[in-house]
Amino acid sequence: MTSSVPRITIIGSALSGNKGAAAMLESAVQTLGERLGEVQFTLLSMYPEEDRAQNPYDNVDVVAASPRQLGVTINTLALAYRVLPFMRGLIRRRSAAVSALVESAVLLDQGGITFTDGREKFLLYNVASILPALNVGTPVFKCAQAVGPFNNPINRAASRLFLPKMRTIVTRGRITHEFAEGLGLSNLYAGADYAFSLEMSGTERDEIARHFDMSFFDAGDVVGVCPSVVLQKKVDARGGDYSAQMVQFIEHLQAEGKRVLLLPHSVRTGTDKTHNNDLPLCRDIHARLSQSNNVLFVDRELTSQQLRYLIGECDLFVASRFHAMVSSLAMAVPTLVIGWSHKYKEVLEMFDLEEWAFGHDQLNPDYLAERFAQLDASRIEVQAKLDTHLPAVKARSLSQADLIAEIVRDGS
Repeated sequence: MTSSVPRITIIGSALSGNKGAAAMLESAVQTLGERLGEVQFTLLSMYPEEDRAQNPYDNVDVVAASPRQLGVTINTLALAYRVLPFMRGLIRRRSAAVSALVESAVLLDQGGITFTDGREKFLLYNVASILPALNVGTPVFKCAQAVGPFNNPINRAASRLFLPKMRTIVTRGRITHEFAEGLGLSNLYAGADYAFSLEMSGTERDEIARHFDMSFFDAGDVVGVCPSVVLQKKVDARGGDYSAQMVQFIEHLQAEGKRVLLLPHSVRTGTDKTHNNDLPLCRDIHARLSQSNNVLFVDRELTSQQLRYLIGECDLFVASRFHAMVSSLAMAVPTLVIGWSHKYKEVLEMFDLEEWAFGHDQLNPDYLAERFAQLDASRIEVQAKLDTHLPAVKARSLSQADLIAEIVRDGS
């Protein structure tokens, strides 16, 4: 490290697009600033222009790292840095990403789910995200995330090769921890998702009120509904119509006298591309409603804190985006989850609420309405469990900040 101010590089998260990624990133900036004082961050960004436009932090530098740049340019230069010592000065001058990694006390990998069966198409990116740091000698800390299972031979081989090289892997639930132990890993810490540590500024209500009528929540019994284009692709691939199912569910809620907050938790402004972007899906759902009374549609990109505040205003929540679920749990809102991975269930287990998640393969309008009615009838019991377990879950989330700060101090 060339400066008295420590530097930390982050990959796998963002400020734009997926607001769960933003929540993890901002949690790291908040908690590590509290522990280390002055600290400089470099975000290796998949969407550098969008992230720069939305960056409110003076101590966060955004460096371009699209999948192609990361996989080819950054990885090649990091390898050259390792094997060609006489080229190191030139490489650092030419590559902001490699220079940041060399200067950093640690690389934080904030990929939400990595090295897992069924997601082999992302395996090269999982490796490419951590390999440059390994090549320049910077320790890698995998912030709380899901890994495993490791039954696929390709994923198992890659995991056995690279995961033992991590300084620390924070598992964010029992199932992930058991998968990792089954692989023989010992560099594990049982934590909780970093986004549970996100703090709000207290200005969120006034900020949101510039765009939406917050009196919507005054009448009570508001149900938040957070669709997901990831789930849409899985449901539609088996011949279903996810948008139609969500329309039917919202109209069912309206008929029951509920008010509905329709909330995309992953939004990319200025594009109709659906990667990390649920807004086109939500627009379609909203347009197909037979009536829009008693529906508040969030039709724009909000910050992770603003979204968390809105979710906290709901009385019940139905989530398909993972970090929308995290925010609803963090705000102690009884939640029904429609998921596609063990990552949902293992977080709900921390609250003794795993019964309130089901897979996309079970999704149909009747079953969704039935499970929601059961949640509605059980809201007092569910609320009590949230209130009981939330302090311990937040403490598990915050503990990874202490581990990261220790690495930084040891390397300074």
